[in-house]
Amino acid sequence: MTALPHHDLTPPAQAAAFRARFGAAPRLFQAPGRINIIGEHTDYCGGLAMPAAIDRWCRVAAAANGTRRLTVVAEGFGEAAELDLDALTPRGAWSDYVAGVAKVLMDAGVAVPGADLLIESTVPIGTGVSSSAAIEVATAHALLALAGRSADGLSIARWSQKAENDFVGMPCGIMDQYASANGVDGAALVLDCARLTSTPAPLPDGASFLLVDSGVRHTHVDGAYRERRADCEAAAKILGVGLLAEVSEDDLAAALPRLPDGPAKRCRHVVTETARVRRAAAALARGDLVGLGALMNQSHASLRDDMEVSVPEVDQLAQIARETPSVFGARMMGGGFGGCIIAVADRERVADAQAAIGERYGAMLGKAPAVFVCRAVAGAGEILL
Repeated sequence: MTALPHHDLTPPAQAAAFRARFGAAPRLFQAPGRINIIGEHTDYCGGLAMPAAIDRWCRVAAAANGTRRLTVVAEGFGEAAELDLDALTPRGAWSDYVAGVAKVLMDAGVAVPGADLLIESTVPIGTGVSSSAAIEVATAHALLALAGRSADGLSIARWSQKAENDFVGMPCGIMDQYASANGVDGAALVLDCARLTSTPAPLPDGASFLLVDSGVRHTHVDGAYRERRADCEAAAKILGVGLLAEVSEDDLAAALPRLPDGPAKRCRHVVTETARVRRAAAALARGDLVGLGALMNQSHASLRDDMEVSVPEVDQLAQIARETPSVFGARMMGGGFGGCIIAVADRERVADAQAAIGERYGAMLGKAPAVFVCRAVAGAGEILL
């Protein structure tokens, strides 16, 4: 299910559009998308990940309307949805991300009021940068504020994940929502997905992160993501651990022969990927972008061969990026089956890398791919107009 198409109004223009449509002055809330530098398919296994909130946002302009309904307008779709707060059910549409958050908040005892919402997003959809988490987290901030409530970033992340798991029907981990709610300006987060704690990992001045869209669209809800998660859960059960990431690197050689082929591959990925996150944090701390790039390359190989979530186009795109001067490493990003690759490059030469990758992959794709450089920003909050 598509979250929201890319669209862009400035905050003042969005507020003006809200006033023109609804005749009231709104409050404005935003939540960023995210990259994940390394640590993929580890979050639901209790492992480590290294996300960072990025300078692409979903913004929600909101005002209470005195009813028991949410009127939700997404400018990118050019359509509205009317949601009855007393009868929220999934529709299989973009509005489920809003409805799901409202239902989860009400189930948690929040007196969500009827409201008008105007939503804008600059987070690209279907590319692995978490457009769905951004709309969930921004909506949670808006509805909490209209209810006269506030909450910490972890609570908002948990509610947003629950909305996607239980209402939308996507069995995602919590990394996306956590990064959107708790991002730190200029830093990635070393996120412990079992304990739900994080430590900022400042990004070196010389590093730029480049995203390139493969042009292949994933459909996680259709089952492949569920299958990978089921394999991980089966492996954990066989090995007698609560979460698969509890298996250590030292125990891996003894654990793998006990598992069927699919769960064994997933186990090897989760355990080695968690170890790569630790090594990546150490590489960032010493400013070692060559070392970080090598770990990202290893991550891609593991996602391709052991987690089996890559596709040929993404493999080719990652290889093109690695062969580009000034790029230290590249890998697929997100749940898989399409979307973006992420590359770490020399900041002084990132524009050249951006052009070179776009030209080579565009020749294969038959059209210019979307390529953009992103920076790490703070997490979600209210915009004061």
